[in-house]
Parts: sequence; C-alpha cells; structure tokens
Amino acid sequence: MEAAQFLLVCPLACLAGFVDAVAGGGGLISLPAYLMAGLPAHVAIGTNKLSSALGTALAVGRFARRGYVPWKRALVLAVGSLAGSAAGASLALGLEEGTFRAIMLVILPVTAAYLLWGKGLREDRPPFPPGKTFAIALGVALGVGLYDGFYGPGTGTFLILLLTAAAHLPLATANGTAKVLNLTTNLTGLALFWLHGQVLLPLGLAAGACGLVGNWLGTAFFLDKGAKGVKPIMLGVLGIFFLKILLE
Repeated sequence: MEAAQFLLVCPLACLAGFVDAVAGGGGLISLPAYLMAGLPAHVAIGTNKLSSALGTALAVGRFARRGYVPWKRALVLAVGSLAGSAAGASLALGLEEGTFRAIMLVILPVTAAYLLWGKGLREDRPPFPPGKTFAIALGVALGVGLYDGFYGPGTGTFLILLLTAAAHLPLATANGTAKVLNLTTNLTGLALFWLHGQVLLPLGLAAGACGLVGNWLGTAFFLDKGAKGVKPIMLGVLGIFFLKILLE
C-alpha cells in the first residue's frame, strides 16, 4: 500500500462518516474513494465494510442514547438483514463489477426522483398497526440486506427512505433502526469478504478511524437539525455517485 492511498481515502472516509450518520449513504463516497485509490472492486468493497462498520457502531450508540432505537424490533429485523447480507455477499463474490454498475444506473435516478417529488421523508404519516409495521420493515431489512451484501453504497439511505415511506416510521426512529440494520449487514459482509481475503486491514482501520470522527459530527448535526438537513445531503451523494458511474 502507498501513502497516497491513505491520503486519498482517509479524508473522504471522514466525509462519508458524516453523511452516513445524517442521511445514510456514506458508502456512496467511501467506496468510490477506495476504487480511485486503485483497489480492485472486491477488495474495495470488503475494506469499505470494515471502515463503515466502525463508524456505524458509533452512530448506533449515539442514536440509542437518545432513545431512537426500538431495540426489540430492531434486533429481530437485524436477523433478516443478516440473512439478506450473507446471501448478497456470497452472490457478489462470484459476479463481475459491470453488473454492479448497471444496477446502480437504474436504482440511483429512481431514488433521487423519489426524494425530489415523493414524500418519503414526511414526519406526519399516520402509523400502521404494529404487526403491519413489523412485516413491512422485515421485508425492507431482507431486501436492503441483500443489496448491502451484494454491493453496499446507499444502504443507509435506502433503509431510511423505505422505513419512512413504506413502514411509516418516524424519521428519527427510522434512522436509529437503519443504523442497527446497517451495522448488521456491514459485519456480515465483512466476515465473508475477510474469509475470501478481500480486506486490507491497515487501510480499513485508518479510514475507519477517520469515519468515526465524521460519524460523531454527523450524528450531532442530525440530532440538531433533524429532517431539514437530510434531503439535500441525500440528493447530493446520490447525484455524485450516479455521475461517476455514468462517466465510467
């Protein structure tokens, strides 16, 4: 590994940690950073899961202290995320990078359009009965867990969007739950990529330390600004990553 890789990846990992704590989707910044540093696609994905897991763990702790993590529901949903992530990571290890990019060229503009014209981040949605909320949230956990194991960037964003729009969770609760699910999928994917020798430990730990700083600042920003600061950041990271894939 070269010093230039650390100089490129670590500052972007800090920014990714900030974005991830606020709106999810920090991987939309950190994974391209690893790729731009010259890492092969599967090594970039595996190392990104290491650094992301460290920052997400910090965010889980801070959201939990504020009471934004419904632990009983979140831990059950995490089982669904774990199963989805394991299946997705196993699939990813056998597929070509071009497959990922083709999927993103469809998913990202659809997500951005929903953010612009949809109502996924409204906080005034009437709650569903508990059973319906849990069933929808479990489907979200399985589906997004599969995606995160398969590729990863945008997982937190998609979780927040779907938990608010489909399951009608309040934004703060959706964000706290998303952090628990995202941590679960990161750790599951990391284990599988690690077993296949696709993780660079020194770079991942250094980037993870920088991501911790970003996550700390981002969590404070979210707890202060709430939904007002979320949508512009989400749109920004989706737009940047879409343009990067399109140019490639």
